[in-house]
Amino acid sequence: MLNLRLIGLCLWAMLIALDVTAADRKPNVIFILADDLGWTDLGCFGSRYYETPNIDRLAAQGIKFNFGYSCGPNCQPTRAALMSGQYGPRTGIYTVGGTDRFDSSRRPLVPVENVEKLKTSTVTMAETLKGNGYATGMFGKWHLGQDDEHHPLNQGFDEAIVSMGKHFDFATSPKVKVPKGEYLADFLTDRALDFVTKHQAEPFFLYLPHFGVHSPHEAKPELIAKFKDKPAVGGHHDPTYAAMIASVDESVGRVLAKLDELKLSDNTLVIFSSDNGGVGGYQAAGIGKAGAITDNSPLRGGKGMLYEGGVRVPYIFRWTGRIAAGQVSDEPIASIDLHPTLAEVTGSKLPANQKLDGQSYLSLLTGRRDEWKARALYWHFPGYLGAGQDQWRTTPAGAVQVGHLKLLEFFEDQHIELYDLKADVGQQRDMAKTQPEKAAELHARLKEWRQAINAPMPARREMSEASQKRVGDKKRKNSEND
Repeated sequence: MLNLRLIGLCLWAMLIALDVTAADRKPNVIFILADDLGWTDLGCFGSRYYETPNIDRLAAQGIKFNFGYSCGPNCQPTRAALMSGQYGPRTGIYTVGGTDRFDSSRRPLVPVENVEKLKTSTVTMAETLKGNGYATGMFGKWHLGQDDEHHPLNQGFDEAIVSMGKHFDFATSPKVKVPKGEYLADFLTDRALDFVTKHQAEPFFLYLPHFGVHSPHEAKPELIAKFKDKPAVGGHHDPTYAAMIASVDESVGRVLAKLDELKLSDNTLVIFSSDNGGVGGYQAAGIGKAGAITDNSPLRGGKGMLYEGGVRVPYIFRWTGRIAAGQVSDEPIASIDLHPTLAEVTGSKLPANQKLDGQSYLSLLTGRRDEWKARALYWHFPGYLGAGQDQWRTTPAGAVQVGHLKLLEFFEDQHIELYDLKADVGQQRDMAKTQPEKAAELHARLKEWRQAINAPMPARREMSEASQKRVGDKKRKNSEND
């Protein structure tokens, strides 16, 4: 009897120890990032053509943010902001490629030089978590420098395979064997699942930045066939693009299934987002098709623009037991916020000598809304993004958002626009003249921020008489349309 009682006490003590260990274990983090996926390209954000059951389930089991933002209107600046927690003026990364990517020689401003690689001195969120004992893995599109010095393996990731540019017959860095005919999204997911399995007994941070749904628009034939005869719904209509979205959704489903299989779901924060708005909405903006493949309606514009269609992106978080299911938030959050948020989630120390511009939104995720301090969000884009011969997705511009009021400033002619994003989601009613005091207030905040962060401005170009006339015509047209 004594032995049985002793055995029982030992078993009880072991169970208590296991419970304490499980409770004390640091949470895992998985961040899945789609490429060029628009705000309305998911079922849970309104699409009735694209099919995203796994991402929709993720949203239903956690919280989705209706006002989630990328820090740039295209790929590279957002990725820099995510990794660093900093706005573009601190990293020098404003766009993709050099300033000579588009011929802006006939425009009135000389764009600011763009940095194309994240400085190695920058402390990434991977380095922040690694310093707290996390295993770190990254598989997919890095886009912050792929040479050895700037490779993610030298930016805080223990394991990293970089690939972008093609969905079939793709290359990897470092070079690894790829089965013939393999689809990139599937390959990256396989590597991600291997990483999770390998590190299931320790805290891990997995960053899975897909190249999908970026051009070239290529998809698995069986998925294209699934959408081939499906009727279009609104501006969503392309079966290949739908198939690409389905592959990203399959990836999310496989990751969630692996967490369930390994019994890690309750201790893993899963995040899903996109790096910028969808490629569409250009014709309505008067700049042609510009390679449109989707539609961001009701948002205005698309990738490459500071209007909502270019920078508003899906943001979804699931953390079973910590984030209540079925939540929707209208609080604006942005790329710069992820680094400090993950530091708080994991109990990691933020870099001592690196100014972070974002703030942790853990309180929003876990229902402590009263602890959240509202602040302004800023954008600075001192260059040009082309859309064909003498057409521009954006000219040099900046923006500030306070709550749901957003002011845009266009640097060529200094005109400003003001929108109430709650009342006017499509940004059709410019209030700059009807609410001049509010416009002046936000404009002053934007200029003060630029000065405080030392944001470089494009220089004015010496122009020919014909060029000056063209800009003058544009100024008059903007004045007439205000």
